[in-house]
Amino acid sequence: MTIHPALVPGHIAVVTGAANGIGLAAAKRFAALGLKVCLADLPGEALDAATAEITAAAPGGATDVLTVATDVGDLAAVEALKAAVYARFGAVHVLMNNAGVGKGGGAFANMDGWKRVLGVNLWGVINGVQTFTADMIAQGAPGLIINTGSKQGITTPPGDTAYNVSKAGVKVLTEGLQHELRNTDGCQITAHLLVPGFTYTGMTGRAEKPDAAWTADQVVDEMLRGIEAGQFYIICPDNDVTSETDRKRIQWAAEDVIQNRPPLSRWHPDYKDAFAAFMAADE
Repeated sequence: MTIHPALVPGHIAVVTGAANGIGLAAAKRFAALGLKVCLADLPGEALDAATAEITAAAPGGATDVLTVATDVGDLAAVEALKAAVYARFGAVHVLMNNAGVGKGGGAFANMDGWKRVLGVNLWGVINGVQTFTADMIAQGAPGLIINTGSKQGITTPPGDTAYNVSKAGVKVLTEGLQHELRNTDGCQITAHLLVPGFTYTGMTGRAEKPDAAWTADQVVDEMLRGIEAGQFYIICPDNDVTSETDRKRIQWAAEDVIQNRPPLSRWHPDYKDAFAAFMAADE
């Protein structure tokens, strides 16, 4: 059974942040499905190791794999990435804008962290969308653009405000992108927002996988199920947080605006009991 008409043998997938975590897991899955894969990430041992792993998984071996060292926050580098992919494979059917970093900073702290996080997490996705989309549409073939967001871009918990802003921007960008794609005559490209739950990747900073976390492979499984079902928002649970819990947390966050509660009222002491009652209702 075909998951999506873009995910068929011989088609080409570009994955940023492909050296580890969700990007590497996605690249492996695309290769296993018979796609030719371009891996984009910062240069180094991790990217070299990922290239070897994907080459071993690809049916055509090295002929089906291209590696391009890329800083996604640099528009010229992303344009060079596109040029390399089209020169090698002649098309792009799947674009996964996945590269991401954390540890940005609070609302009035760590300006350098803000610039780094926004440069990769938000501008990296903007650069990918701006660089690849028109050419993918012009191919006249089915395609996918998958942008990796975060629940922190939806419920925006206190802590790393810079990260929250970057992922909220990815959400809004991807929503606007999908609207434009579906209103473009002849366009066969769809956009999807991947929203992982707690996932064990290099960004967790832990030597061993916490029991609460999903693996990157589980996230990619959920991503493919969501694409097959035609979902735009692919919101992943994890081993601690169910889909119902996610739904209610997102609803509460949206109702801060509707009810004019203080921002982030879920963490406000005056609303502690109300939030607990809301979460407990109908369980």
